[in-house]
Amino acid sequence: MREYVWLECTETGERNYRVQKETRGSDRLERRKYCPKLRKVTIHKEIRKK
Repeated sequence: MREYVWLECTETGERNYRVQKETRGSDRLERRKYCPKLRKVTIHKEIRKK
């Protein structure tokens, strides 16, 4: 089963991306993505929001 999760910037705390994720047996996502507020690539971590 898949669900939607938000990716939140670790520096600004803004939720910039919504992605699908496999729910069974998976760890939390951590990706390097572009942050529009800072205008650079930062680490984004998974935040669950329904």
